[in-house]
Amino acid sequence: MLLTLTAVIWGVAFVAQSEGSNYMGSCTFTGLRFLIAAAALWPVIIFRKVAGRSGGVRGGAPSRWKAGAVCGTLLCLASLVQQEGIALGTGAGKAGFITAFYIVLVPILNFIVFRKRTGVSLWISVAIAIVGLYLLCINETLTLQTSDLLVLLCAFAFSFQILCVDRYAPQYDALELAAIQFLTCGVLSSILMVFRDMAPDGLAAWAAPFATWNAWIPLLYAAILSSAVGYTLQIVGQKGLNPALASLLMSLESVFAVLAGWLILHQIMTSRELVGSLLVFVAVIIAQVAPAKTH
Repeated sequence: MLLTLTAVIWGVAFVAQSEGSNYMGSCTFTGLRFLIAAAALWPVIIFRKVAGRSGGVRGGAPSRWKAGAVCGTLLCLASLVQQEGIALGTGAGKAGFITAFYIVLVPILNFIVFRKRTGVSLWISVAIAIVGLYLLCINETLTLQTSDLLVLLCAFAFSFQILCVDRYAPQYDALELAAIQFLTCGVLSSILMVFRDMAPDGLAAWAAPFATWNAWIPLLYAAILSSAVGYTLQIVGQKGLNPALASLLMSLESVFAVLAGWLILHQIMTSRELVGSLLVFVAVIIAQVAPAKTH
């Protein structure tokens, strides 16, 4: 139930990102989102330390910060290109399904980078996903929209970020690693924000949208619910649960992204895009079920 709730929160976050792009630049949204998320996690971390419930770590503070910085840099790249793709016109539901392609990419990169064996089922899922992505991203004139390409690049970046987290998470407290990761992403995005979003039009024009709740509501949702709360629910929900089942439940975020885009933003996907989404979802399911059968 917790992981399904996490998938709902993450799916609706695509709507928040789409709405936020109407009021602020991609660097601003991403920077403030993750700075707020980091600020929301640190009180929880401090409380756990005081209560003696902090997860055990084998590395010291310097190595912990280094690990978080590496993961945060990859998260920054993935989040920025995703937000820019959504800002340029990729709908919430479509973005959710294209992003979900990372679930297929992760085991492929595991094979390429770490030489971990993969079954035939995975390569079948890759073939299905490629057909699905073609239907999703390539229009009738055989052109790839820039916005869709950026979201697809985001899926690749998230794949490397997930592998990085998978490597470091067992060594450090999960919430601390997440907070450092969020802080790194927020700081890097904020640096870019100064040059890309603030400098062209001036500070007054940049700050003007924040005078209304229309800008703050999607930003706070993405920061607190999607990032801070969603990540915490994932950690709690995954304890004692089969990893393949956990991944399957969380991959439902792409389905909830389509539903949220339809219900909240009234976005309607074409029949071609719906078929492509279905194929990507089938590929995601196969990619997650296949490893469970081989262990």
